[in-house]
Amino acid sequence: MTGGLGVIPEPTVKVRMRENQRVAVAPFAHLVFARGIVRRLPLLFPPPRCSTDSRARVLKMNQVLSAESAMARAIECARLGLGKTFPNPIVGAVITSATGELISEGFHQGTDHAEVVAIKAAKEIPAGSIIYVTLEPCNHQGKTPPCTEAIIDAGISKVVYAVTDPNPIAAGGTAKLRNSGIEVVVGLLESEAAFDNRAWITKIAKDRPRITWKIASTMDGKVAASDGSSKWITSELARADVAALRSQADAILTSTATVLADNPLLTSKGLGKNPVRIVMGEREIAPGSQVLNSDAETVVIKSHDFQDLISLSKEREFNQILVESGPTFGTALLKADLVDEVILFQAPTFFGSGTPSISDLGVSTISQRLDFEIADVEVIGADLKITLINCANQEEGGR
Repeated sequence: MTGGLGVIPEPTVKVRMRENQRVAVAPFAHLVFARGIVRRLPLLFPPPRCSTDSRARVLKMNQVLSAESAMARAIECARLGLGKTFPNPIVGAVITSATGELISEGFHQGTDHAEVVAIKAAKEIPAGSIIYVTLEPCNHQGKTPPCTEAIIDAGISKVVYAVTDPNPIAAGGTAKLRNSGIEVVVGLLESEAAFDNRAWITKIAKDRPRITWKIASTMDGKVAASDGSSKWITSELARADVAALRSQADAILTSTATVLADNPLLTSKGLGKNPVRIVMGEREIAPGSQVLNSDAETVVIKSHDFQDLISLSKEREFNQILVESGPTFGTALLKADLVDEVILFQAPTFFGSGTPSISDLGVSTISQRLDFEIADVEVIGADLKITLINCANQEEGGR
């Protein structure tokens, strides 16, 4: 660990226990894969620099909040919209009095925007009130009127938002508010809000959904034993967490090979809405396959061309795709530079031999590696859940 008198320590990754215990590990860790040389992109969403998890706090009406606490609460509200808002972003809003008393809150669920939900929830909005929003209020007429108009009509005196809206369609919110005499403050807890909204921001930046590959492996990186058996490597609690992840995704992507080998159901198992299931590959799958049942919509792409996947995703306006497949398909996505994030579930067990989680990437030198940064580590039952963000080397020579 680096540090010392007058030296700022490197950021740490928090290891989160389900019993709300926290242990810090340092320095900021990195996972390194290798890959063929492809165009590198800058890290769009650095992990948040501060811990403002408000799950441990119970906010009561009339409680006085600091500006940071109010925005932290707005971010927490926004997370409640995960999986419910596409093609829109997740957004949370909190309204306080001029002196910080909590008045109301709300989050976007696919209909009214968060600002409108919070305004409607307020019994009264006194003069001088402040609204804290995770994303710049929109200034365009879509399915709903502009949020700027709702804020102006409500008599709110100050708007504090975390992330400037990168969507040009919705631009102009700040200027409209300021021209109406409302004070606007930009950038409070921007890093954390952007990180939580990274799926939608990726879609705007890359013109495609954010693609996350879920892997369940042993400590030595095996996803199946030598005889092909793989049920189950991780615990029941970890598998329940995967079901929750599915409920937050807009679509789940798998391959015909995975369907033929495992006959997966790919639903949220009652923990939320079921995303669209996408099966990709040229082989025929059996009509009785679970993935074809009526629990959710299933789209079959009879192709190995990922551009067909991107075209479908853009047409459907997906924000986020969760990949659940074997190493061959996942590695192909990696080589195509289409994996933005990996969620790795690791069980405390070893196979020694068996199927590795990553197939051959055709790498001959370390400079062709693929680097990921660890954004979060959580202990779920007996297993580790590690969230990894695709990034570029910050300096020549890497780490």
